[in-house]
Amino acid sequence: MSRVSVKGVELLSQWLLVLLVLLVPRHGNTHPQCLDYKPPFQPQEPLVFCKEYAKFGCCDLEKDDKISQNFYKIMDYFDYSGYMTCAKYIRTILCQECSPYSAHLYDAEDANTPMRELPGLCGDYCSEFWHQCRYTISLLTDNNATVGIEEDRNKFCNFLELKDREYCYPNVLSDGKLNANLGNVRADPEGCLQLCLQEVANGLRNPVAMVHADDGTHRFFVAEQLGYVWAYLANGSRIDRPFLNLTKAVLTSPWAGDERGFLCMALHPRFTVVRKAYVYYSVSVKKEERIRISEFTLSADDMNQLDHSSERTILEVVEPASNHNGGQLLFGHDGYLYIFIGDGGRAGDPFGKFGNSQNKSTLLGKVLRLDVDNNDDVDPYSIPSDNPFLGEKGSLPEIYAYGVRNMWRCSIDRGDPITRQGRGRLFCGDVGQNKFEEVDLIVKGGNYGWRAKEGFSCYDNRLCRNSSLDDILPIFAYPHKLGKSVTGGYIYRGCQMPNLNGLYIFGDFMSGRLMSLKENQSTGKWEYKEICMGKGQTCRFTKLINSYYKYIISFAEDEAGELYFLATGAPSASARAGVIYKIVDPSRRAPPGKCSFKPTLVKIKGKLIHFHPKEEFVIDKKPMTTAAPTTTARTTATTMLRTPPTTMRSMTTRPTYRPLTATLAKTRATVKPSTMRATIKPLMTRATVKPLMTRATVKPLMTRATIKPATTPSNPTSMQQRPTGTATHALTTSWRQVMTARPGHATTPSRQRPSLSYTRPTVTPKPRPLLTTGARRPSPPTAQPLTRPQPHATVRPSPLEVTTNRPQTTPRPMYWTAATKPTTQKPNFTLSKAQDKFLKGQSDKIDRSTRNRVNKKDRGSKPGKQRRRKHRAGSVRLISTEQLSDRGRVEIYIRGEWGTVCDDLFSSKAATVVCQQLGFPVALRVAKRAELGGGSGSILLDDVECEGTERTLLDCKRAKVGKHNCAHDEDVGVVCGYHHDEDK
Repeated sequence: MSRVSVKGVELLSQWLLVLLVLLVPRHGNTHPQCLDYKPPFQPQEPLVFCKEYAKFGCCDLEKDDKISQNFYKIMDYFDYSGYMTCAKYIRTILCQECSPYSAHLYDAEDANTPMRELPGLCGDYCSEFWHQCRYTISLLTDNNATVGIEEDRNKFCNFLELKDREYCYPNVLSDGKLNANLGNVRADPEGCLQLCLQEVANGLRNPVAMVHADDGTHRFFVAEQLGYVWAYLANGSRIDRPFLNLTKAVLTSPWAGDERGFLCMALHPRFTVVRKAYVYYSVSVKKEERIRISEFTLSADDMNQLDHSSERTILEVVEPASNHNGGQLLFGHDGYLYIFIGDGGRAGDPFGKFGNSQNKSTLLGKVLRLDVDNNDDVDPYSIPSDNPFLGEKGSLPEIYAYGVRNMWRCSIDRGDPITRQGRGRLFCGDVGQNKFEEVDLIVKGGNYGWRAKEGFSCYDNRLCRNSSLDDILPIFAYPHKLGKSVTGGYIYRGCQMPNLNGLYIFGDFMSGRLMSLKENQSTGKWEYKEICMGKGQTCRFTKLINSYYKYIISFAEDEAGELYFLATGAPSASARAGVIYKIVDPSRRAPPGKCSFKPTLVKIKGKLIHFHPKEEFVIDKKPMTTAAPTTTARTTATTMLRTPPTTMRSMTTRPTYRPLTATLAKTRATVKPSTMRATIKPLMTRATVKPLMTRATVKPLMTRATIKPATTPSNPTSMQQRPTGTATHALTTSWRQVMTARPGHATTPSRQRPSLSYTRPTVTPKPRPLLTTGARRPSPPTAQPLTRPQPHATVRPSPLEVTTNRPQTTPRPMYWTAATKPTTQKPNFTLSKAQDKFLKGQSDKIDRSTRNRVNKKDRGSKPGKQRRRKHRAGSVRLISTEQLSDRGRVEIYIRGEWGTVCDDLFSSKAATVVCQQLGFPVALRVAKRAELGGGSGSILLDDVECEGTERTLLDCKRAKVGKHNCAHDEDVGVVCGYHHDEDK
């Protein structure tokens, strides 16, 4: 064999090995996720029907009730024997919508791909289901793909089976690794907590602080180091005029690492009444550098702007050096203003015999507490009567605590939402000298040891041995191999992420490391865990990302208590590289509706600048086949990080900026081969439009197949259209008339929940035709009335208690109802011309093909002539240079004119709305940047965000008609079709 041949064989074997690795299912390939593309939760009230998911899953009590109603409507087609045999299967299949892995079971982890109509079953379970209750499948779905597959087990299970054996039902319940820590914060093998982020704001110049007004508006205010403060609404939009502009007064520079500038802002805790804000910034007075704390009053004309002429200086402190300026303002729960001032700068606090921090006759290196209430006609502040050093000789009365070096970012604990435990505690991060960074719990009169100590170790040995030091040790300190400039954070007390309650989250500016502390209630000690960005599919949820810019400047919480951090890729006051990230736990969320709020009205003067995220969502990231180098914050890889500039508190070099990701190199995305999914899937999206047609020609076994009853789908993401108008009303009415007593409960009003307990009754079923054991399948009728058969008035057991033995043979079961006698009765509603044309020959097409296709037109078919009609507001059309009807630039009709739509925020859900308006079941693709041609007329819509269920784009979340910030080179287009394989 030649050398070339040997080399080729080696390459082939290597590729086969890689392919084999990719094909092996791994536990990281999926994650708990619901059908609404959000994490699972614990219901506020226990579930009654799908009880196995009462502690953790994807259903609340309302959804559980809908599934229960759907189950009993289906079971009304069975006699006692059928109920005993099939109830457990039907209940199990319906309840998988409540499974914490429902998104995987329904192939719904990606909102842009088709979703299964039924959950994926394991092969063995599917075979058992086929042997026992194969003919029930048409009761569970309207999909035409089920026609004729009941008799063929292979076809039947190809339709229902999920090839991923780890995550198919019921294996997903018995997998110990999957369920060991289900619902808890996920951690990697090294114990690093895996969280995700949501981008909230961007384009900021060193965002140093974010605060809220606590006034019900849920606004937040973001301060830039230059001296700008911007007001943001609850929806993320920014008001174009600054809340405050002190750029002419603030002392700073564009060089990376300048610690001077606008450093903090605090709003009065009774802002709606007092209407005052307090700011902390650097200023130069006669060539002398100072820090200034000032008071501003809210403008009488604009609730989103301070009165710049109302500035009143509260306090000024001379800074002997340009670094260690401190920079924190906050109000405690006692209503007093707390001010955190650095030690004066340089290195080692060289001022005086013991340094500034240990000298209580200076304000440098201190925590101050002032009373700024009722100061309009008197001094700008007064001293609280319980300040610890009030009246002590040689001590300044403003001092609340001392011995601090350069505290950077402090926070007040809101307390546990239920017990209020921890409420009022004051946490601070204190930047170290050259060995340790520390987190302190500030108490009244406390001495925090600097310069005698740095962290837990001695810095000045002579001072450290002084028995009178009596210093308070930090709750946590870490060495400089983990980071060199701590950024203090917050204890999470929000509502949306219950797993994070009580977790103190903070970071390091230099290393970009996110960290956490959790108090051990029994020992009182704080336990440390690092925070990593979620790997693999951990963050594959809507709008989530798993990377961030390295330089963590500050942390913040909003009015609802949710947690954020502010970071930048270039720590310069002139670089627009700042981003605000919301911290998200992908493992568990709060129950739906628990954390909802309605912001109070905000009167806007000026314009709104809508938020557009810059980072790529994890759910949109394309698989990679080669590793791309990036940075990390992991302890084991600190030597491989890019050499960063020194911290904002002590930095000298200019950085390169790039978001941090989960690992040093982006790992290869696992490409799921086609064998990992069922070979036959329902080729329909959640928005598939189903034709109003009789099922008699395709499903001859029962009249139930004619039309599925018009019930509210238990799956909120399913948008299968039901018959409307009088037909729906007639079906619903007739259904209510034939409801009969069910096992274990009597017929009750719809709001009364039936009990699932059951005592076996004596059953006397109504006389009706039954199929015998060897009965042949009845021949297909030529027509069937569009009426639903009346359920049998039988009493059946609870689905929770059904147990049967597997039969030896698989003939059609006796409990199955024979088809009704064919009649020529006409349907009680009229089909449209398009639907009527579709129905002609439909049964012939189905007989000729068992492929799972739904209403696919010939690509070359010509549309028939239609009568001109007046366009309605919200009508859409596709403009194509190739005169194609299924693709083109989107144009919408509003106020008597046609205009284009901008591609900002326009997703596949919005495309689905457009395509369904035009008669196409699915949207194959969204074309942005005027890919399908740009318009020349008006631009009518921008920032369109749809859920996919709206009738027109006007029903979606959007900017006002005609309001936009785009040009025609951003016109959006769509490609529509009849099933998702069409685009291939």
